Amino acid sequence: MRISPRGFLLLSRITLATIVLNVATGAAVRLSDSGLGCPDWPTCARQRLTPPSTIHPRIEFANRMVVLILVLACGATYVTSFLRRPGRRDLRWLSGGLVLGVLGEAVFGAVVVYTKLNAYVVMTHFMIGIALVAASVLLCLRAAHGPGRGKLAVSRVALVMTRAYLVLLTLAVAAGTATTGAGPHAGGKGAKRVAIGLSDMSRAHAETVWVTAVLLLIILYVLWKTDAPVRIQQSGRILLGAMVVQGFVGYAQYVTHLPGLLVGIHVFGATAVFSIAVWFHHGLSDHRHEPVDIGALPPGNAGHAATSGALESVGEPA
Repeated sequence: MRISPRGFLLLSRITLATIVLNVATGAAVRLSDSGLGCPDWPTCARQRLTPPSTIHPRIEFANRMVVLILVLACGATYVTSFLRRPGRRDLRWLSGGLVLGVLGEAVFGAVVVYTKLNAYVVMTHFMIGIALVAASVLLCLRAAHGPGRGKLAVSRVALVMTRAYLVLLTLAVAAGTATTGAGPHAGGKGAKRVAIGLSDMSRAHAETVWVTAVLLLIILYVLWKTDAPVRIQQSGRILLGAMVVQGFVGYAQYVTHLPGLLVGIHVFGATAVFSIAVWFHHGLSDHRHEPVDIGALPPGNAGHAATSGALESVGEPA
Protein backbone atom coordinates (compact mmCIF):
# COMPACT_ATOMS: atom_id res chain seq x y z
CA MET A 1 0.00 0.00 0.00
CA ARG A 2 1.27 3.46 -0.93
CA ILE A 3 0.20 6.95 0.12
CA SER A 4 0.68 9.88 -2.22
CA PRO A 5 2.20 13.17 -1.03
CA ARG A 6 -1.23 14.80 -1.43
CA GLY A 7 -2.90 12.10 0.66
CA PHE A 8 -0.32 12.46 3.41
CA LEU A 9 -0.68 16.26 3.38
CA LEU A 10 -4.46 15.93 3.76
CA LEU A 11 -4.08 13.54 6.70
CA SER A 12 -1.53 15.90 8.30
CA ARG A 13 -4.01 18.77 8.09
CA ILE A 14 -6.78 16.65 9.61
CA THR A 15 -4.43 15.80 12.47
CA LEU A 16 -3.66 19.50 12.98
CA ALA A 17 -7.39 20.30 13.15
CA THR A 18 -7.82 17.54 15.75
CA ILE A 19 -4.96 18.93 17.85
CA VAL A 20 -6.48 22.42 17.80
CA LEU A 21 -9.85 20.92 18.79
CA ASN A 22 -8.13 19.17 21.69
CA VAL A 23 -6.68 22.47 22.94
CA ALA A 24 -10.08 24.16 22.61
CA THR A 25 -11.99 21.43 24.46
CA GLY A 26 -9.29 21.28 27.13
CA ALA A 27 -9.75 25.01 27.69
CA ALA A 28 -13.52 24.49 27.88
CA VAL A 29 -12.99 21.90 30.62
CA ARG A 30 -10.90 24.31 32.65
CA LEU A 31 -13.05 27.40 32.14
CA SER A 32 -16.30 25.59 32.96
CA ASP A 33 -14.85 24.14 36.20
CA SER A 34 -15.29 20.63 34.77
CA GLY A 35 -11.78 19.43 35.53
CA LEU A 36 -13.04 16.86 38.03
CA GLY A 37 -16.27 16.11 36.19
CA CYS A 38 -14.81 12.63 35.74
CA PRO A 39 -12.87 11.97 38.96
CA ASP A 40 -11.23 8.77 37.69
CA TRP A 41 -9.12 7.80 34.69
CA PRO A 42 -9.47 6.14 32.20
CA THR A 43 -13.01 5.48 33.41
CA CYS A 44 -15.19 8.44 34.28
CA ALA A 45 -16.17 7.37 37.79
CA ARG A 46 -15.01 4.13 39.41
CA GLN A 47 -16.34 1.30 37.22
CA ARG A 48 -18.44 3.61 35.06
CA LEU A 49 -16.92 4.38 31.68
CA THR A 50 -19.47 6.92 30.44
CA PRO A 51 -20.39 10.13 32.29
CA PRO A 52 -23.64 10.75 34.16
CA SER A 53 -26.15 13.08 32.55
CA THR A 54 -24.85 16.29 34.14
CA ILE A 55 -22.96 19.10 32.46
CA HIS A 56 -19.49 18.91 34.06
CA PRO A 57 -18.89 15.17 33.54
CA ARG A 58 -20.09 15.47 29.96
CA ILE A 59 -17.70 18.32 29.18
CA GLU A 60 -14.76 16.46 30.71
CA PHE A 61 -15.71 13.22 28.95
CA ALA A 62 -16.07 15.01 25.60
CA ASN A 63 -12.47 16.22 25.91
CA ARG A 64 -11.35 12.67 26.62
CA MET A 65 -13.10 11.49 23.46
CA VAL A 66 -11.28 14.17 21.48
CA VAL A 67 -7.99 12.91 22.93
CA LEU A 68 -8.90 9.39 21.79
CA ILE A 69 -9.56 10.66 18.26
CA LEU A 70 -6.27 12.57 18.46
CA VAL A 71 -4.36 9.41 19.40
CA LEU A 72 -5.86 7.63 16.39
CA ALA A 73 -5.11 10.56 14.06
CA CYS A 74 -1.48 10.87 15.18
CA GLY A 75 -1.03 7.10 14.99
CA ALA A 76 -2.45 7.05 11.45
CA THR A 77 -0.17 9.93 10.43
CA TYR A 78 2.86 8.11 11.78
CA VAL A 79 1.99 4.87 9.99
CA THR A 80 1.29 6.62 6.69
CA SER A 81 4.61 8.48 6.93
CA PHE A 82 6.22 5.08 6.22
CA LEU A 83 3.73 4.30 3.45
CA ARG A 84 4.22 7.65 1.73
CA ARG A 85 6.02 7.44 -1.59
CA PRO A 86 8.60 8.77 -1.97
CA GLY A 87 9.64 8.27 1.64
CA ARG A 88 10.76 11.24 3.74
CA ARG A 89 12.79 10.87 6.94
CA ASP A 90 11.90 14.37 8.17
CA LEU A 91 8.16 13.62 7.94
CA ARG A 92 8.63 10.36 9.82
CA TRP A 93 10.48 12.13 12.65
CA LEU A 94 7.82 14.82 12.95
CA SER A 95 5.00 12.27 12.84
CA GLY A 96 6.75 10.20 15.50
CA GLY A 97 7.08 13.32 17.64
CA LEU A 98 3.32 13.82 17.42
CA VAL A 99 2.74 10.26 18.68
CA LEU A 100 5.07 10.80 21.65
CA GLY A 101 3.48 14.16 22.37
CA VAL A 102 -0.08 12.89 22.36
CA LEU A 103 0.91 9.97 24.61
CA GLY A 104 2.44 12.54 26.95
CA GLU A 105 -0.82 14.48 26.84
CA ALA A 106 -2.77 11.37 27.81
CA VAL A 107 -0.41 10.59 30.70
CA PHE A 108 -0.52 14.15 32.01
CA GLY A 109 -4.30 14.11 31.65
CA ALA A 110 -4.38 11.25 34.12
CA VAL A 111 -1.93 13.03 36.44
CA VAL A 112 -4.15 16.15 36.31
CA VAL A 113 -7.09 14.08 37.57
CA TYR A 114 -5.19 12.26 40.29
CA THR A 115 -3.47 15.42 41.58
CA LYS A 116 -6.88 17.11 41.82
CA LEU A 117 -6.05 19.75 39.19
CA ASN A 118 -2.64 20.78 40.47
CA ALA A 119 -1.99 24.07 38.67
CA TYR A 120 1.57 23.21 37.66
CA VAL A 121 0.51 19.89 36.17
CA VAL A 122 -2.30 21.64 34.29
CA MET A 123 0.19 24.19 32.96
CA THR A 124 2.48 21.42 31.72
CA HIS A 125 -0.50 19.67 30.14
CA PHE A 126 -1.37 22.83 28.19
CA MET A 127 2.20 23.52 27.07
CA ILE A 128 2.48 19.99 25.68
CA GLY A 129 -0.65 20.82 23.68
CA ILE A 130 1.02 23.97 22.30
CA ALA A 131 4.11 21.93 21.40
CA LEU A 132 1.85 19.49 19.54
CA VAL A 133 0.28 22.39 17.63
CA ALA A 134 3.72 23.71 16.61
CA ALA A 135 4.96 20.28 15.49
CA SER A 136 1.75 19.62 13.56
CA VAL A 137 1.89 22.99 11.77
CA LEU A 138 5.51 22.31 10.83
CA LEU A 139 4.56 18.84 9.57
CA CYS A 140 1.86 20.33 7.32
CA LEU A 141 4.27 22.94 5.98
CA ARG A 142 7.07 20.48 5.27
CA ALA A 143 4.69 17.93 3.71
CA ALA A 144 3.62 20.60 1.18
CA HIS A 145 7.06 20.91 -0.46
CA GLY A 146 10.16 18.91 -1.30
CA PRO A 147 12.58 17.34 1.19
CA GLY A 148 15.19 20.13 1.15
CA ARG A 149 15.70 22.82 3.75
CA GLY A 150 15.12 25.55 1.21
CA LYS A 151 17.25 28.58 0.45
CA LEU A 152 17.40 31.21 3.17
CA ALA A 153 15.59 34.27 1.79
CA VAL A 154 16.46 36.72 4.59
CA SER A 155 19.60 37.87 6.35
CA ARG A 156 21.19 35.68 8.99
CA VAL A 157 20.43 38.40 11.56
CA ALA A 158 16.71 38.20 10.79
CA LEU A 159 16.79 34.41 11.13
CA VAL A 160 18.51 34.51 14.53
CA MET A 161 16.15 37.23 15.78
CA THR A 162 13.14 35.22 14.65
CA ARG A 163 14.36 32.20 16.57
CA ALA A 164 14.78 34.41 19.65
CA TYR A 165 11.25 35.66 19.05
CA LEU A 166 9.93 32.09 19.13
CA VAL A 167 11.68 31.51 22.47
CA LEU A 168 10.15 34.68 23.93
CA LEU A 169 6.73 33.78 22.54
CA THR A 170 6.96 30.39 24.25
CA LEU A 171 7.77 32.13 27.54
CA ALA A 172 4.83 34.51 27.00
CA VAL A 173 2.43 31.61 26.44
CA ALA A 174 3.78 29.82 29.53
CA ALA A 175 3.33 33.02 31.57
CA GLY A 176 -0.22 33.31 30.25
CA THR A 177 -0.93 29.75 31.34
CA ALA A 178 0.42 30.56 34.79
CA THR A 179 -1.77 33.67 34.90
CA THR A 180 -4.84 31.54 34.24
CA GLY A 181 -3.68 29.21 36.99
CA ALA A 182 -3.44 32.14 39.40
CA GLY A 183 -6.94 33.36 38.51
CA PRO A 184 -10.46 32.08 39.13
CA HIS A 185 -10.40 29.48 36.34
CA ALA A 186 -8.24 26.78 37.89
CA GLY A 187 -10.45 23.99 36.53
CA GLY A 188 -12.67 23.16 39.47
CA LYS A 189 -13.59 23.91 43.04
CA GLY A 190 -10.74 23.51 45.48
CA ALA A 191 -8.11 23.25 42.75
CA LYS A 192 -4.62 24.34 43.81
CA ARG A 193 -3.66 27.64 42.18
CA VAL A 194 -0.30 29.12 41.27
CA ALA A 195 1.25 30.62 44.40
CA ILE A 196 1.59 34.11 42.90
CA GLY A 197 -0.94 36.93 43.07
CA LEU A 198 -3.09 37.35 39.96
CA SER A 199 -2.10 40.99 39.47
CA ASP A 200 1.62 40.16 39.75
CA MET A 201 1.33 37.21 37.37
CA SER A 202 -0.70 39.28 34.90
CA ARG A 203 1.93 42.02 34.96
CA ALA A 204 4.72 39.52 34.32
CA HIS A 205 2.74 38.01 31.44
CA ALA A 206 2.01 41.42 29.91
CA GLU A 207 5.63 42.54 30.17
CA THR A 208 6.82 39.37 28.46
CA VAL A 209 4.31 39.91 25.66
CA TRP A 210 5.43 43.53 25.22
CA VAL A 211 9.10 42.48 24.92
CA THR A 212 8.09 39.81 22.39
CA ALA A 213 6.07 42.33 20.35
CA VAL A 214 8.92 44.87 20.34
CA LEU A 215 11.29 42.20 19.06
CA LEU A 216 8.84 41.40 16.25
CA LEU A 217 8.74 45.08 15.30
CA ILE A 218 12.54 45.11 15.13
CA ILE A 219 12.45 41.99 12.94
CA LEU A 220 9.99 43.68 10.58
CA TYR A 221 12.27 46.72 10.40
CA VAL A 222 15.28 44.51 9.59
CA LEU A 223 13.29 42.72 6.88
CA TRP A 224 12.30 46.07 5.38
CA LYS A 225 15.84 47.51 5.49
CA THR A 226 17.36 44.39 3.92
CA ASP A 227 14.76 44.21 1.14
CA ALA A 228 13.41 40.82 2.20
CA PRO A 229 10.84 39.27 -0.16
CA VAL A 230 7.43 40.92 0.00
CA ARG A 231 5.72 37.66 0.95
CA ILE A 232 7.90 37.37 4.06
CA GLN A 233 7.24 40.97 5.11
CA GLN A 234 3.51 40.39 4.60
CA SER A 235 3.53 37.23 6.72
CA GLY A 236 5.38 39.17 9.43
CA ARG A 237 2.69 41.85 9.39
CA ILE A 238 0.03 39.15 9.66
CA LEU A 239 1.81 37.81 12.74
CA LEU A 240 1.97 41.30 14.22
CA GLY A 241 -1.74 41.82 13.55
CA ALA A 242 -2.57 38.55 15.29
CA MET A 243 -0.52 39.63 18.30
CA VAL A 244 -2.29 43.01 18.44
CA VAL A 245 -5.73 41.34 18.40
CA GLN A 246 -4.58 38.88 21.04
CA GLY A 247 -3.32 41.76 23.17
CA PHE A 248 -6.66 43.58 22.97
CA VAL A 249 -8.47 40.42 24.05
CA GLY A 250 -6.01 39.96 26.90
CA TYR A 251 -6.53 43.45 28.30
CA ALA A 252 -10.29 43.21 27.76
CA GLN A 253 -10.55 40.01 29.77
CA TYR A 254 -8.49 41.50 32.59
CA VAL A 255 -10.52 44.73 32.96
CA THR A 256 -13.79 42.75 32.77
CA HIS A 257 -12.62 40.43 35.58
CA LEU A 258 -11.84 37.37 33.47
CA PRO A 259 -15.19 36.18 32.04
CA GLY A 260 -14.90 32.58 30.87
CA LEU A 261 -15.81 33.32 27.24
CA LEU A 262 -13.11 35.96 26.79
CA VAL A 263 -10.53 33.77 28.51
CA GLY A 264 -11.45 30.96 26.13
CA ILE A 265 -11.04 33.26 23.12
CA HIS A 266 -7.67 34.35 24.51
CA VAL A 267 -6.54 30.72 24.85
CA PHE A 268 -7.57 29.99 21.27
CA GLY A 269 -5.78 33.18 20.21
CA ALA A 270 -2.57 31.96 21.80
CA THR A 271 -2.82 28.79 19.72
CA ALA A 272 -3.41 30.85 16.57
CA VAL A 273 -0.51 33.25 17.24
CA PHE A 274 1.88 30.38 17.89
CA SER A 275 0.79 28.63 14.69
CA ILE A 276 1.27 31.80 12.64
CA ALA A 277 4.70 32.30 14.25
CA VAL A 278 5.79 28.81 13.16
CA TRP A 279 4.47 29.52 9.65
CA PHE A 280 6.35 32.84 9.57
CA HIS A 281 9.63 31.24 10.68
CA HIS A 282 9.27 28.43 8.15
CA GLY A 283 8.65 30.96 5.38
CA LEU A 284 12.02 32.63 5.91
CA SER A 285 13.41 29.97 3.58
CA ASP A 286 12.31 29.70 -0.03
CA HIS A 287 11.11 26.19 -0.92
CA ARG A 288 9.52 27.02 -4.25
CA HIS A 289 12.46 25.84 -6.34
CA GLU A 290 12.96 22.51 -4.60
CA PRO A 291 12.22 19.28 -6.50
CA VAL A 292 8.74 18.19 -5.44
CA ASP A 293 8.58 14.49 -4.62
CA ILE A 294 5.48 13.39 -6.51
CA GLY A 295 6.22 9.68 -6.57
CA ALA A 296 6.64 7.12 -9.27
CA LEU A 297 5.54 9.26 -12.25
CA PRO A 298 8.36 9.71 -14.80
CA PRO A 299 9.83 13.23 -14.99
CA GLY A 300 8.57 13.84 -18.52
CA ASN A 301 5.00 12.84 -17.74
CA ALA A 302 2.46 15.63 -18.24
CA GLY A 303 0.57 14.52 -15.15
CA HIS A 304 3.79 14.80 -13.17
CA ALA A 305 4.27 18.41 -14.28
CA ALA A 306 0.69 19.39 -13.51
CA THR A 307 0.80 17.82 -10.05
CA SER A 308 4.18 19.42 -9.32
CA GLY A 309 2.77 22.86 -10.04
CA ALA A 310 -0.25 22.24 -7.83
CA LEU A 311 1.81 21.08 -4.90
CA GLU A 312 4.29 23.92 -5.35
CA SER A 313 1.47 26.44 -5.00
CA VAL A 314 0.19 24.65 -1.89
CA GLY A 315 3.62 24.89 -0.25
CA GLU A 316 3.99 28.62 -0.89
CA PRO A 317 2.89 30.78 2.09
CA ALA A 318 -0.11 32.98 1.44
